[in-house]
Amino acid sequence: MQLQSVNENTLLISLGDEIGDAVAQRVRQLLDAIRCELAECVIDLVPSYSSILLSFDLRQIDRLGMLSRLQALMQRLEHAEDRPLEARELVLPVYYGEEVALDMAAICQHLGLSTDEVIALHSGVSYRVYAIGFSPGFAFLGNTDPRLCMPRKATPRLKVPRGSLGIADNQTAIYPSVTPGGWQLIGRTPRQMIDWNSRSLALMEVGDRVRFEPVSRQEYLSLGGQFDEL
Repeated sequence: MQLQSVNENTLLISLGDEIGDAVAQRVRQLLDAIRCELAECVIDLVPSYSSILLSFDLRQIDRLGMLSRLQALMQRLEHAEDRPLEARELVLPVYYGEEVALDMAAICQHLGLSTDEVIALHSGVSYRVYAIGFSPGFAFLGNTDPRLCMPRKATPRLKVPRGSLGIADNQTAIYPSVTPGGWQLIGRTPRQMIDWNSRSLALMEVGDRVRFEPVSRQEYLSLGGQFDEL
């Protein structure tokens, strides 16, 4: 673990240089520990693949004081017993039909797979939430089955419908709102990804597990799914 000053009241905590479950677990454990022990000093926490950006209140603690408390906290975690992360697992319904899987035909052609094979591979993995960013509630999930590795679109869409699932490289993401985007769209969930009542403003948090459950067109509509988001 390393600490780096970004400005007078912001620190970058680096926990590794790889993307994977081990680093994601360390990020989540430190995030929870900071929230538990330093909440009165913290203004904002932004977790990512292998780091946490921490902004603190200079009226509550000075820079040296925050560095000292963080270093002590990090040392305790490094010497603590290595226990598996008790992460939530979220199961999200996903409709993979042609009305919403806007890039499915291109994906199948590029990978040499059938639609059913793509759906089985995509929904057959338990994903880890590695980061929340780009827009409120936008979760980066890994790792997608390597047989579904797709490049981003050469020309991003100006508007991607809310709830769209996209794949790019070895990751999957869900668009929580209508935004531009260049991921290959493979399906859509009717679930709301933004949770304004949560501490992260998102349905998911870094370290959570996510599975996708394929649903029929009728089930998608009964759960509140729409086709006219744009």
